[in-house]
Amino acid sequence: MPDDVPDDVHPPAVLFDVDGTLVDSNYLHVHAWHRAFTDLRIPVQSWQIHRSIGMDGEKLLDTLATAAEEDSRNRLKDLHKQYYQETASLLSPLPGAREILELIDSMGLQVVLATSAPEDEFATLRAVLDRDDLISTATSAQDVETAKPEPDIVHIALARAQVSPQRAVFVGDAVWDAKAGVAAGVACIGVLSGGVSRGELEQAGAEVVFDNALDLCTHLADSPVQRLLDLR
Repeated sequence: MPDDVPDDVHPPAVLFDVDGTLVDSNYLHVHAWHRAFTDLRIPVQSWQIHRSIGMDGEKLLDTLATAAEEDSRNRLKDLHKQYYQETASLLSPLPGAREILELIDSMGLQVVLATSAPEDEFATLRAVLDRDDLISTATSAQDVETAKPEPDIVHIALARAQVSPQRAVFVGDAVWDAKAGVAAGVACIGVLSGGVSRGELEQAGAEVVFDNALDLCTHLADSPVQRLLDLR
């Protein structure tokens, strides 16, 4: 946030991860990565891939394909992209995804999409959500060198919304989301819609955990978002 802009000039912001939080895409990523690893005869099981979804792509490969040379890593990324795009017609908003964006906007808070998805994937995700008119600002993979769990993407989202960490909340489905939010000093809300357990999200730093965006929408007053409403 620019030093010469008072922190209370801009409305508080709710930052949203997208994959697994607002759009049902995590298992399509698992399937695409699994096909890519299978094509290159790298033995990786689907559950291992799922454990890494939401993590920076390079770190995912560091974790799951430690012995792969650079050419193989590049091929894996290309195949993942190809196979994921082939399943894009299966993408759908998660329960309450559109409703929570509408509610946050109606309350006078900023809606910020804080994702590290590549630009082409992000465009598809935004089309699935179909709520671009509510989005104050957003991030994507081109904004950072290293994505979650590093806090860079959260820092950039805060800067674009022009709010301090104390005037923001981050909603995400992955351990990596919670860790990135904590590292950036932002209160985190976890959702179970990405397939990660409540205990793991809480251990990673989520203050509260809801089933999905619809559950959060219903119990917004019981979440850190209520603190933002008190700051307006």
